[in-house]
Amino acid sequence: MATVAFHTLGCKVNFYDTEAIWQLFKNEGYEQVDFEHTADVYVINTCTVTNTGDKKSRQMIRRAIRRNPEAIVAVTGCYAQTSPAEIMAIPGVDMVIGTQDRDKIIPIVKQFESDRQPINAVRNIMKTRTFEELDVPDFADRTRAFLKIQEGCNNFCTFCIIPWSRGLMRSREPQSVIAQAEQLVAAGYQEIVLTGIHTGGYGEDIEDYSLAKLLKDLDKVEGLKRIRISSIEASQITDEVIDVLKSSDKMCRHLHIPLQAGDDQVLARMRRKYTTAEFARKIERLHEIMPDVAITTDVIVGFPGETEEMFRDGYKFMEQMKFSEMHVFPYSKRTGTPAARMEDQVDEEIKNARVHELIDLSEKMQLAYAQKFVGQVLEVIPERTYKGAPDSGLYSGYSDNYVQLVFEGSEEMIGQVCRVKVTEAGVNESKGQLVRILEGVVNL
Repeated sequence: MATVAFHTLGCKVNFYDTEAIWQLFKNEGYEQVDFEHTADVYVINTCTVTNTGDKKSRQMIRRAIRRNPEAIVAVTGCYAQTSPAEIMAIPGVDMVIGTQDRDKIIPIVKQFESDRQPINAVRNIMKTRTFEELDVPDFADRTRAFLKIQEGCNNFCTFCIIPWSRGLMRSREPQSVIAQAEQLVAAGYQEIVLTGIHTGGYGEDIEDYSLAKLLKDLDKVEGLKRIRISSIEASQITDEVIDVLKSSDKMCRHLHIPLQAGDDQVLARMRRKYTTAEFARKIERLHEIMPDVAITTDVIVGFPGETEEMFRDGYKFMEQMKFSEMHVFPYSKRTGTPAARMEDQVDEEIKNARVHELIDLSEKMQLAYAQKFVGQVLEVIPERTYKGAPDSGLYSGYSDNYVQLVFEGSEEMIGQVCRVKVTEAGVNESKGQLVRILEGVVNL
């Protein structure tokens, strides 16, 4: 039996795409083996979001070639899309496919097997206007399923290369999204995470349809317990979206809303589409309609031209926003983006000191957020045995408002909705006590 091995770099969308490519190989009768083992075909799904992403992608390609020089080495993903010639130049690479036409990977492999000539199947992503349908009916993680609803982005923020590697915004057909959601529920998933490159932009390219309408339609899917949006821009939280969040009992009380900077001058240089005041208004509205909502965010520290004063203002703004967690990144130059060419780059040491300050702030806010729920009962879907002590009978999972809880439980609870009382708050994880499993499976 022919074997295939995968290595995925980068974001959750890439992991989703790898799962979709695996389905194609599986249908062809391939067996999947670990990337560190000898395989007949190696697929490396690359990342190009930073210069380091490119470098790591090259390292993994070389590792596959060394592992089995006889194997077919196929490279796909964002770095493949933006730099196919660079990858084709690595001796041992047999085919390069970008961030489209991945549905044709099997015919391309067959073509290579017969011709033994390297194939560059990358074409101009900027001309692509349709969403590539790739189904993922199953995931290794049994408790939450990812459902990709759109591809690409039209924003062209000055620090970001992604529109060039993923193309422009295109939405998946609504019927197809609903059908896939129904399939996932039938496969036993209770939680679906809607994902994409610019997820909140869903529907901008469909007449008379929108993200709000999609959420309403998903709300009607029988047997689905939770809908989570992987990320949404403040400007995409429209009044219609707010109405759905308010009326649906399936929408999780957790939204990831990237801020990137807490100062208006920095936001303008980043070409973000909002001011801090507009951002704050949206957050305020969310707190009004969903008390106790968890709002997580991304922040870039040390963007070119960020002065000490701008950083301090940003810090104060983030404190006021009371995020439940911040993902903090030092700005790193991405060759080919306007920000990499800006004159006033911030010194690395200053950048690192600021990163640490914001990580400390994030931990303080995480703890403060978790403390609000001590003594309360939250609904949790246990995902796995507790990593910290796998044999202790402890299990961990997330509540709908994204508090990670660790509590005593049993194997059959995984993937079930449980009610758990929060007993002790922590930064990354809090402790809890199982009250009961819903659906009346076990009454304790």
